[in-house]
Amino acid sequence: MKLFRFSNSLFCVGVVILLTSCGSGGNEKTTATDSTASADTAAKAQAVNTIVTTPRNMVIITHKVADFAKWSIAYDGHDSARLAAGLHNYVIGRGLEDSNLVMVATIADDTTKAKAFAKDPGLKAAMKKGGVLGVPTISIVTETWQDTATIETKFRSRASYMIKDWDTWLKAFEDGKQDRMNNGIIDRVVGHALGDDKKVWVVTALSDTAKAFAYYKSDALKKRIQASGVMGEPVRFFYQIAKKY
Repeated sequence: MKLFRFSNSLFCVGVVILLTSCGSGGNEKTTATDSTASADTAAKAQAVNTIVTTPRNMVIITHKVADFAKWSIAYDGHDSARLAAGLHNYVIGRGLEDSNLVMVATIADDTTKAKAFAKDPGLKAAMKKGGVLGVPTISIVTETWQDTATIETKFRSRASYMIKDWDTWLKAFEDGKQDRMNNGIIDRVVGHALGDDKKVWVVTALSDTAKAFAYYKSDALKKRIQASGVMGEPVRFFYQIAKKY
């Protein structure tokens, strides 16, 4: 009888151990599954596409001002007129060499309205009130490619130049991406003048200005530019983002 009770006790202990073991194994499996799901979520987050290829029209104005703070007040005060013309604030940049050389980039809903706005006497009066010096440069550009990824550096280079053929130039430009990256240059925007794909506009971010400036002067870049069908020398404007809307 005592033997039976002892054997029964052993059986109960064995059942408890078995159930505990099964429960533990189930928990480990769930944890592994959760870890895999977290890894998949992280991978998907990293794989978010930041490239935009839908064409977008921009109005780019570059001018010198007597005082940036005074100009900023006048610029903000003219906002309703810009909105009425279908123009939306996007970026304000200040020249690296001359911080009073200002670039304004706005998104244009309607290029016909944008052209009319550029010739509006009200714009001229607002610029005068803001202390704009000299004659501003106003361009309407169609962006065909943009990388919207957030990056730390606010230093930018805007280059414009004439080319022989858009497709030939674009292929050469894409082939040179790794060289640019190796020299601290990150592609941000590619486009051309409105209705004219022979005049190219490129905006790049500069993660290493020393390397980038050296590369701009290099023979390797000169050869690449010539091979891509660029006519004449690129016109570059180096600036720092002062405000992004």
